[in-house]
Amino acid sequence: MENSKLTLDVNEKPTIAKWIVLSIQHVFAMFGATILVPILVNLAAGETVLTIPVALVTSGIGTLIYILCTKGKSPVYLGSSFAFITPIAAAFLKGGISGAMTGVMAVGLIYIVFAIIISIIGKSWIDKLLPPIIVGPMIMIIGLGLAPSAISQIGIAADSVVEWKGVIVALVTFLVTALVAIKGKGFIKIVPFLIGIISGYIVSVIFGMVDFKPVMEAAFFSMPDFVIPFVHYSINFSALLTIAPIAIVTMAEHIGDHTALGNIIGKDLLKEPGLNRTLLGDGIATFVAGLLGGPSNTTYGENTSVVGMTKIASVWVIGLAAIFAICLGFLGKFTALISTIPNAVLGGVSLLLYGFIAVNGLKVLIKNQIDFNKTKNVVVASTMLVLGLGGATITIATGDLSVTISGMSLAAIMGIALNLLIPNDSEETSEPKESEKSDKVEVNN
Repeated sequence: MENSKLTLDVNEKPTIAKWIVLSIQHVFAMFGATILVPILVNLAAGETVLTIPVALVTSGIGTLIYILCTKGKSPVYLGSSFAFITPIAAAFLKGGISGAMTGVMAVGLIYIVFAIIISIIGKSWIDKLLPPIIVGPMIMIIGLGLAPSAISQIGIAADSVVEWKGVIVALVTFLVTALVAIKGKGFIKIVPFLIGIISGYIVSVIFGMVDFKPVMEAAFFSMPDFVIPFVHYSINFSALLTIAPIAIVTMAEHIGDHTALGNIIGKDLLKEPGLNRTLLGDGIATFVAGLLGGPSNTTYGENTSVVGMTKIASVWVIGLAAIFAICLGFLGKFTALISTIPNAVLGGVSLLLYGFIAVNGLKVLIKNQIDFNKTKNVVVASTMLVLGLGGATITIATGDLSVTISGMSLAAIMGIALNLLIPNDSEETSEPKESEKSDKVEVNN
């Protein structure tokens, strides 16, 4: 019980040495996933959409904003969201950098609007809007939709010329990541993707696959390439519906992460500081990220795991980790080194990462005991999966304005609509009548 009491004091300020060590652990926990998001978005788009320095800086700034909005009562770290990799890339292809960043800022505004609504009428309506039958398939679509990207990075796609060095590097990265995830102990188990990337990178260096020229040419300190509206681009709503609907689904992730953290520290964070405040912090953080040219933010389960492992839930530790992340964004040689990671390494780690995301969606369905003997559940889930993975796109054009809804966004909208509009299975269809049971027995005999 004494260890658990430590987790209750989110405002505990550790000694300086302990403070720094714990904060560095949180930085390592968030680092692998946060830097992967801009890398993977750029690969999906075929051009530079996001940069690692900006992602790190906006992650840190976003976390500090969250701490302020929650009055220092919730030890959550915010990092780049994997849910928006494909939507941001699609929005960029549709409306350029203006379309992508306008979409990210819109996601933040949606969070803020929902936070205001929750503060007025409560949060019970969210369960009706976002039941597990919507959230589970949506998470599966996010992971499975990215699968072709991982295969392409490894170099084993149908139209690829297989290079043995790349395949070996990807295999080493994959195996190390998997082994750490399965067999790792303590803090090591929390950062399997980071360790996998480092291992694959070392093998890549041995094989001569890494060009260190960008690192040699980079300055020690450099200003991140912030992309600011009305300075670098004009607001563009053409790709808004490509990104915005995903915000509804990631709110369920937000609630789940806060519930998990609350169980660890023995507090109901959805009541104190309250879902309205946590969602407001996430929303403002994401809006600011888009304002500076960064990806959407989300609560990080990796850092929640660090809290559970260390039994220290201090927002002072989270805040210092955020400051460290901001500082990393200004280290030119460090971010240049990250940019030299070969595609094969990314492919190896992504092979497992995307699968993890998809399986988490499946776990949502299993945990909530979704009954697929009910036709309504089959209709909703199957429609979402086919629309989300089949590349479905709807474009609505009016004069000079055209709005495109595609992939995940279309799946989310259709899933929510079908679940609300289709009536539940009748008792007659879900449970056979006694006479029907008797007939069935006689036939079988």
